[in-house]
Amino acid sequence: MYPSDRIALFIDGANLYSAARALNVDLDFRKLVDSFRDKAVLVRAYYYTAVVEGEEFSPIRPLVDWLGYNGFSVVTKPVKRFTDPQGHTRTKGNMDVEIAVDMLEMAPHLDQMVLFSGDGDFRRLVQAVQAKGVRVTVVSTTKSQPPMIADELRRQADDYIDLADRLGDWARPKAAAPSPNARTFED
Repeated sequence: MYPSDRIALFIDGANLYSAARALNVDLDFRKLVDSFRDKAVLVRAYYYTAVVEGEEFSPIRPLVDWLGYNGFSVVTKPVKRFTDPQGHTRTKGNMDVEIAVDMLEMAPHLDQMVLFSGDGDFRRLVQAVQAKGVRVTVVSTTKSQPPMIADELRRQADDYIDLADRLGDWARPKAAAPSPNARTFED
């Protein structure tokens, strides 16, 4: 990255969450976005996630609200519920189309894109963005079991950042679980 590069971040929330969980870390989104602001001209930081509507409390809601108040362009859509052939209720909230549309629309305005996802379905999208003259960096991890990035996506990218190698910059300490012997105020 060059200091004059115009860049944008495209964060596949569910995919990044899975990669961070596989590495047993929590991410600090302020540190993450600041690390890119320090290296280039950050035009936009997108965060994509599906949300469950109608629930009194959603665990993703505080993060979505914080991101929205702190300069991220948050893109959400409702989770869809369906019944599989075995009769089990499943949920689906794929954001691939939204990410693809935004990356293609932003391509004429950027020098580089950073895609936080390991989803192999994005290989063709990365190729299309590169054909428009935009460099693409992909962020995921190969250092988890199983690896969280599809090999074809990693190979297509101009650059690859392994999330595990950036934990010192982007992670925050996980909240420690209380000790079973810890005294509480009720004791």
